[in-house]
Amino acid sequence: MPTTDPLHPDRLKDKQRALRDGFALSLTLRVHRALSWLMRAHREEEDLDTRFIHLWIGFNAAYAGDLERALEEDEGAGRRPGAANERQRFEDFFRTLVRLDGEGRIYKALWTRFPQEIRILLDNRFVFAPFWKHYVGQPGGGGWEISFEAAKRAANAALAAGDTPVVLSILFDRLYVLRNQLLHGGATWNSAANRSQVRDGAAILGHLLPLFIDLMMDNPDEDWAMPLYPVIED
Repeated sequence: MPTTDPLHPDRLKDKQRALRDGFALSLTLRVHRALSWLMRAHREEEDLDTRFIHLWIGFNAAYAGDLERALEEDEGAGRRPGAANERQRFEDFFRTLVRLDGEGRIYKALWTRFPQEIRILLDNRFVFAPFWKHYVGQPGGGGWEISFEAAKRAANAALAAGDTPVVLSILFDRLYVLRNQLLHGGATWNSAANRSQVRDGAAILGHLLPLFIDLMMDNPDEDWAMPLYPVIED
C-alpha cells in the first residue's frame, strides 16, 4: 500500500522527480546522492550499523559542498584541516536549514519525536570525544567530566530556548563520534557494547535526513555550493 508519509523515501523521490528540472546542478547532485543513500538505508531494518553508515553517507552528500576549496581556505587562513573544521561546515549547514525552516519542523522533530533518545545520547560518555582523549591519554581530554556536563546543560538550555542550531550541533557532535567508531574500525559489527547509541543514532538520523532533504528541495533558490566530485561526462 502506498505510503502517505511525505518524508518517506519513496515520496521524497517522487517529489524530486517532479521538481528537479528547476534545480541548479549543485542542488540536483546533493539531493540525488543523499536520496540514493537514504533509500538504501531504508531497506536495512535489522542491520543497524549498516543503516547508520548509509544514513551518515546520505547526510554527508546533503551537507558537503566544495570541501576541497574549503580545506584550501583553511590552510590559507592558517587553520589545520580536519574533523573540527568539517564539523563547523555541517554546523553552518544546520543554520542554513533552520533559517529556511519557517514552520519549525526540525525543532518539532527534536522536541516531540526524540527527546528521550537525545537525552540518552547526551548522557552517554562513549560518544563524547573528550572522554576518549582522556582515556587514551591524548591532549584535550583533561577535565572531560566538566565539559561533558556543560555540553548537556547547553543542549537542554538550547532545546528549551528553541535554539535548534545549537541543539543539532551538540547532537551531531555525538553522532560524529559514533560515525568515527564505525567507519574507522573502532567497533565490532552488531556489538552489544554499543547497541543503544547505534539504535538511537540511526532512528534520529533516519528521521532528520529526510527532513533536511525535503527542506533543500523546498528552497531551490538558496545558494547550494557545488559538491566535491561532480559528475564528469567522458
